[in-house]
Amino acid sequence: MINQPSVDTLIDKLGTDGQPVSRYCLCVVASKRARQILENHMAKGPSPDEYLKEISAACQEIADGKIKCTKD
Repeated sequence: MINQPSVDTLIDKLGTDGQPVSRYCLCVVASKRARQILENHMAKGPSPDEYLKEISAACQEIADGKIKCTKD
């Protein structure tokens, strides 16, 4: 279970123009980014000083504003 950042914060960060996204959209965006992080770690090998679950890293990137949700 993810406690920090909160789900409500993540939903607000992914939204645009004051319109929050759905929880489903948050799950899709976070899981896609977590999969990208995992594939990157598998390709170059894990570093011993970096231990963070992929989903936690993805959620932190969303909270930091590094990840945006776009409709295709």
